[in-house]
Amino acid sequence: VQLQASGGGLVQAGGSLRLSCAASGSIYRINDMAWYRQAPGKQRELVAKITAGGRTNYASSAKGRFTISRHNGEKTVDLQMNSLNSEDTAVYYCAAEILTAWGSRGDDFWGQGTQVTVSS
Repeated sequence: VQLQASGGGLVQAGGSLRLSCAASGSIYRINDMAWYRQAPGKQRELVAKITAGGRTNYASSAKGRFTISRHNGEKTVDLQMNSLNSEDTAVYYCAAEILTAWGSRGDDFWGQGTQVTVSS
């Protein structure tokens, strides 16, 4: 199982970016999908999470600016980020709880990370 993240880059403050993450491999079912980020010198933190049923949860810093969405048939999760500021600069990681077979325990998988840099 692999998670491939894309869409990071350099953007000016106030701008927008859309991150995408695609899961591939031997997948029976995907439960929660999420985006995390890690800024230099800081711990990795949850940005947004979405359940298989579409329920969402956001960090307070992301509420009102970021939107997480998933496309179950395509095994993808996106993060639309608007009104970006310098504090959003970080490496963003997608993550998912994935069952690889019927009856298996769900395991956490991580993407490779994509850099988001917001210039002020």
